Amino acid sequence: MPHRNRVRQPTAVVIGGSATGLFAAAALVEFFDVVIVERDELPEAPERRRGLPQGDHAHLVWSGGVSALDELIPGLVEELVAEGARLTQIMGGMVSRAPNETWFRRFTSTHHANLVCSRHLFDHVLRRRVLKDERITLRQNAVALGLEGNSTTVRGVRIQSDGAEQTLHAALVVDASGRGSQAPRWLRDLGLPQVGESVVNAGVRYATRLFEAPGRAADIEFPVVNVQANPAKPPGQGGIILPIEDGRWIVTLSGTRGGEPTDDPDAFVEFALGLSDPVIGELLRSATPKGPVRTSRSTANRRRHYEKLRRWPQGFVVLGDAVARYNPTYGHGLSVAAQCALAVRSTLRSANFHSPGTARRLQHAAARPVAAAWNLAIGQDALYPGATDVPPKPLDRFLARYLDRCVNTSAVNPRALGALLDVMSLEKPPSRLFAPDMLWPMLFGRKKSLLTVPPLTKDEVHAARS
Repeated sequence: MPHRNRVRQPTAVVIGGSATGLFAAAALVEFFDVVIVERDELPEAPERRRGLPQGDHAHLVWSGGVSALDELIPGLVEELVAEGARLTQIMGGMVSRAPNETWFRRFTSTHHANLVCSRHLFDHVLRRRVLKDERITLRQNAVALGLEGNSTTVRGVRIQSDGAEQTLHAALVVDASGRGSQAPRWLRDLGLPQVGESVVNAGVRYATRLFEAPGRAADIEFPVVNVQANPAKPPGQGGIILPIEDGRWIVTLSGTRGGEPTDDPDAFVEFALGLSDPVIGELLRSATPKGPVRTSRSTANRRRHYEKLRRWPQGFVVLGDAVARYNPTYGHGLSVAAQCALAVRSTLRSANFHSPGTARRLQHAAARPVAAAWNLAIGQDALYPGATDVPPKPLDRFLARYLDRCVNTSAVNPRALGALLDVMSLEKPPSRLFAPDMLWPMLFGRKKSLLTVPPLTKDEVHAARS
């Protein structure tokens, strides 16, 4: 049979080859030939890289993000699990204490599950899968310098590669460059106004260390162990044990202003033992460290409101951490990025890309999952001293108290837990917390006592100490 040349599509340029950029490429390849511009040399194996400073810390994908991954890149979750990732049921596979110091019972009746692995493995499998597509080209060691176009239309991006500058012309440019995004300056250079920004900074510092799972903990489905900080008792301190591939634990400790962990390896376990519940420190007593303590202060909630600009150029979209980043305590970054890419694809399927205003529609679509995670994050972090110049309003305080009631109810009632996890997992909007399956048990349900100790099983404790 004669060879048929593939019909070329318009070109989209994605700035950034990390997870958000790869999600974007997977979403856009249905409509464009995609060029990913990445400033780093990406590793061929699941290894740390310079351009991903948060990569060593604990990451997970909530069930709303897992669903988005399944729809966006069918089979990716199965590939990750085959490589050592885990789908951990919430709360059956978790030992979790809420910010109000309530321990959740380990109900197994809900469908919610977190995807758990190292960030390095996640990016490696995602990159391998996405870059198999011949319609996607990766240009490494290439730095984006600015946008080509004017205030009404973006026609490409200027890059520097191999010491020379050039322009990549494109029908669509997607900024997925993360925390270091220069999009606000680029838009000003095109004659557009300054984008508004919101910041809520609880002053969190992170310290993470990798451990070999102690005893026989690697031989069982050891639970995620999570002690969340209590904003009512500053400084807020917490931590998480994340069992990952190859029999290892990622342990991340955190503390707000006046209670921060340090990079001192001799102080790491002592800090964990000093949390309001010492369970993480006790589990680490016999664990063997496998590397240094790595710290980060880049933890503020910061959102750029691109969707509110009165003018928006055709041919340009901003996604992922370049739009909003969150206190990593809540683990929503990857889930939101996948949902944003899925929203972009859904919008393109129902819109004529060349119609005026389509890029604005894409930006508005991407803002919806951002808003859901943003409200969850700042609802807690705004309560810390010095987190924001705007004190919480009476309504905010009421909602915070109501959320505490929801947590207490969910800790002892599986139906209410399902409603809470629908929201926390980014599957449903916060209005879900006012549904009958939350309100009825809250108001009239049988009152069980709240757990005062972490619900580890005897087998789990024995495995970690044997």
